[in-house]
Amino acid sequence: MSQTRRTTITALGLAGMAPAAFARSSPMTAAPTASPDLILHGGRFTTLDRANPNADAAAVKDGVFTAVGSAREIIPTAGPQTRIIDLGGRRVVPGLIDSHTHVIRGGLNYNMELRWDGVPSLADAMAMLKTQAANTPPPQWVRVVGGFTRHQFAEKRLPTLDEINAAAPETPVFILHLYDRALLNRAALRAVGYTKDTPNPPGGEIQRDAAGEPTGMLIAQPNAMILYSTLAKGPKLPEEYQLNSTRHFMRELNRLGVTSVIDAGGGFQNYPDDYEIIEKLHEDGQLTVRLAYNLFTQKPKEELNDFKTWGKQVRPGQGDDYYRHNGAGEMLVYSAADFEDFRQPRPDMPANMETDLEPVIRQLVEQRWPWRLHATYNETIDRALDVYEKVNRDMPFDGLHWFFDHAETISERNIDRIAALGGGIAVQHRMMYQAEDFAERYGAEALADSPPISKMLAAGIPVGAGTDATRVASYNPWVSLSWLVTGKSLGGLRMYPATQRQDRETALRLWTEANTWFSNEEGKKGVIAVGRLADLVVLDRDYFSVAEEEIVHIESDLTLLGGQVVWGAGDFSREAPPIPPPTPDWSPVRAFGGYHTTKTQERTGFFAKVAAACGCTTACGVHGHDHAATARLQASAADHKSFWGALGCACWAV
Repeated sequence: MSQTRRTTITALGLAGMAPAAFARSSPMTAAPTASPDLILHGGRFTTLDRANPNADAAAVKDGVFTAVGSAREIIPTAGPQTRIIDLGGRRVVPGLIDSHTHVIRGGLNYNMELRWDGVPSLADAMAMLKTQAANTPPPQWVRVVGGFTRHQFAEKRLPTLDEINAAAPETPVFILHLYDRALLNRAALRAVGYTKDTPNPPGGEIQRDAAGEPTGMLIAQPNAMILYSTLAKGPKLPEEYQLNSTRHFMRELNRLGVTSVIDAGGGFQNYPDDYEIIEKLHEDGQLTVRLAYNLFTQKPKEELNDFKTWGKQVRPGQGDDYYRHNGAGEMLVYSAADFEDFRQPRPDMPANMETDLEPVIRQLVEQRWPWRLHATYNETIDRALDVYEKVNRDMPFDGLHWFFDHAETISERNIDRIAALGGGIAVQHRMMYQAEDFAERYGAEALADSPPISKMLAAGIPVGAGTDATRVASYNPWVSLSWLVTGKSLGGLRMYPATQRQDRETALRLWTEANTWFSNEEGKKGVIAVGRLADLVVLDRDYFSVAEEEIVHIESDLTLLGGQVVWGAGDFSREAPPIPPPTPDWSPVRAFGGYHTTKTQERTGFFAKVAAACGCTTACGVHGHDHAATARLQASAADHKSFWGALGCACWAV
């Protein structure tokens, strides 16, 4: 980086003016008692502060913004130790906040997982799988765990079991597609011990051939427990690698502009045992995202006891600005769990749902714990609200923050009931991955309100956005922002009419300021303003002016957490602190990175090698193809001549 972009200066020497002369004239600057640690200037700041919406500079001291406004007023406040960074005209936004994700669990496994997130063709995905299978030593598995959909691929399909077995004949392979199915090769079936005699679990199917032998296809019908429990049979990373893995997952989130998350717990994520890694990173000062965590009950019929026990161990808000407890959920009771597999009929919750849920809600209100509840369908929400209203009559919620997650089919009536009880709704971009399946089952009219975000906002209830990463949707926030703005799925299906799509500022607010309600941190972050935590993102392209189809490709050039650089790229690559390489050395993250973008492709060099090896760069019109262009193709998979003429090198299979 040039010295003009990164300079430490003496303020009194700048333009021959003393800083006090400018401090008096700026309404955005509190009277400073010391020079700032950092000044950023030359940017186009979208502050989301309605009193001061635009700026071209900001100052940071002790982790908070101390001035936001004009560079002419702010730069002269610099002292001898002030670091000054010229942003070169880039767009700056507040640090993004994911109100529903699974970072704690995801971090433990990130270095083991091969990500198909953003990969444009099945041919490319299978090339990655074949290479990783060759790199993975026994007894480890190749895991592709969510974050993609068959609709994103140019081929519009998943791999067949025969294709997976050909690409990885000896290394166990587990591929999770949403929460509807998992694909296992023969080596994985041997590793998990599924045989002709293995019974189907409740709510799941081990698909079998004519002889009764497992084929490798596991199907949720609609309970995803068969998928969770099978994945849990795989080897785990040792503690040292889990620490490294979690750091790399957080760095990946920083690359995409995420500075805060609310962790929604998860199956097989027990408290406190499975929180030891994240807590050690916190103790060592190595968290690069702020994390508020919810506690997710683990055993049916023992939910009430869990929350009573945890109520004696931890209280909401306990912790600091980097790591803090946030309450209960997203699982409160197992009888209220409606899995979102839109390829299957909607599940009916059992008759005991209300009797299970009521004592848990009473316990949470009594101990003043905020809570969240996973609820995909309106029918589940309706029954849960019956319980909430009953408890509220006896034990008023009185400002306690509680909310539903997902709510894809919620009715206007139930939106109003939530508003009356002071609750909120956290929405995620799961429909980006499942719109086609939802439309096939429920029709275009229902799809247009899945979920009805504009109606939620009109009702005045708190609404926040997130991902539900990593097992269904990707952790990439720009996929969600694209969904909010364009209303299109990854497969190109227009889901929502204009009235249900959000303008770009509203969508950004749902990813920043609005999400602070869901962690009880209003007024602390989510806006670039004096006194707020200094979390911000300098974007690699202008979110407010790029074409809609470009939103999904946005990344961060510079990410700050509390005024400290946690990610830098391009001109700012030297600003980012170093991080040890991913461990173990066979980690897919080393070979492929995380979310697939042009930049990750360039960093790894993998697809350039594939193209050279399979002849894509030649003039051959039969076996050659351009991997990067596959997502733009309109060839029908049913038309073998045109389809394989475009995609037929099948470099993953040779």
